[in-house]
Amino acid sequence: MSAKILVIEDVPEMAELVAMYLAKDGMSVRTAGSAETGLEMIAKELPDLVILDLNLPGMSGFDFLKKFRNEYTPTIPVIVASARDEDEDIIKALGVGADEFVTKPFSPRVLVAKVNANLRRNSEVSAAAEDSFAFGPYKVLLNSCVLKKGTEKIPLSTKEYKVLEFLIKHEGEAVNPETIYKEVWKSEFGDMTAVAVYIQRLRKKIEDDPSSPKYFRTEFGMGYKFVRE
Repeated sequence: MSAKILVIEDVPEMAELVAMYLAKDGMSVRTAGSAETGLEMIAKELPDLVILDLNLPGMSGFDFLKKFRNEYTPTIPVIVASARDEDEDIIKALGVGADEFVTKPFSPRVLVAKVNANLRRNSEVSAAAEDSFAFGPYKVLLNSCVLKKGTEKIPLSTKEYKVLEFLIKHEGEAVNPETIYKEVWKSEFGDMTAVAVYIQRLRKKIEDDPSSPKYFRTEFGMGYKFVRE
């Protein structure tokens, strides 16, 4: 299966040039003209790698990186391709989650080589001693915090994944919302209805019929229970 690349670049000609070179190398490429559009695309399907400009309309590349790393798996490589070449910008981008910084103007062939190197390195790391948990058609990759259905990655926010992982670790056990909130949100005080909201989100993404859940069951008076079958 070809690698899925998301290019977030507000200059159409630049986005088209990068997409053309990546596609010639056999990759599947989507482009977004803003960070906001990029996040909407990511919510529908996780890419294997992101190429990101910093100077974007609306949300900046820096803010995108912070949000992306906070809400999605930290293992997806991000290559920043920007005309901003000050040391402070490079250090900041790497500090908030970029894996590599390429300064414009750049050679498209060199960028493709860097994309391939990052994909290869990420694949090798993911393959090394990956613990997993399977249920139904799904597999949870515990080291890289990824949920897959067959070969398809199911996009989960950080909190969605943590709730899923917590319930999996307590498979077959009814856990009350207070315990889930304390362990996942790391707080004893807060809005406990948040737990129900995230359980419902997981049901919508995973259950065939969210109104009659098979995996995420409600044990009335006791809490929520994950069952594999």
